[in-house]
Amino acid sequence: MTEKKLTFEEAAARLEKIVAQLEAGEQPLEQSLALYEEGAKLMKQCTALLDEAEQRVMKLHLDQTGALEEVPFAPKE
Repeated sequence: MTEKKLTFEEAAARLEKIVAQLEAGEQPLEQSLALYEEGAKLMKQCTALLDEAEQRVMKLHLDQTGALEEVPFAPKE
């Protein structure tokens, strides 16, 4: 069976629910471990989607002649 690929928003919402369930501490150990594993996969997926989005973001920059040009976005570290 193929897993449905979630959007970033869907994955983040599911991750929030998992965190709330784990913080409540009401699940048995096996279910908590399954939730943790699902959360780790969702976190990895969200990180990959954010990385992909960051690579696609461009910023406008004035070149030496005053013309606008697109340059890759590079966050300040």
